[in-house]
Amino acid sequence: MTTNSDIPIALRAAYLALHRRSETQFATHDVTADQFVLLATLSRGHALTQRQLARRMSSDPSTVRAMLVLLERRGLVQRDTHATDARARTVALTAAGKRKFRKLWTAGEAIREQIFGLAPARRG
Repeated sequence: MTTNSDIPIALRAAYLALHRRSETQFATHDVTADQFVLLATLSRGHALTQRQLARRMSSDPSTVRAMLVLLERRGLVQRDTHATDARARTVALTAAGKRKFRKLWTAGEAIREQIFGLAPARRG
C-alpha cells in the first residue's frame, strides 16, 4: 500500500534516475544534464535575465551563473547588459549554442521515449 509519505521518495528516486541517465547521455557531448536544462530553457528564443533563467530552471542563481560563465567561454551563450537595468544581465543562445542544443535534443530522444512511452516526443 502506498502512502502519501511514499510519493516524495518515489519522485526523488525517479528524478535521480533520470538525472543519472541524462548525465551519462550528455557526457559524450561535453555537457551536463543541468547545462542541457539551461540550454533548453534558452532555446525558446527569448533573451532572459540571469534571475529569470534561474527561476525558470528552478535553480539557484549562483549555480546558474557558474554554468553561464562556462558556457559563455565555450561560445554557447552570450550575456549582455540589460537594456534598462545596468545591474542585470540578459542571456541568449549564440548560433553555436542553438546548434549544440539541436544535437543534444536529438541525443536525448531515447530518454524522452522511455519517459513518455512508445511515441517519440516532438519538440514543438
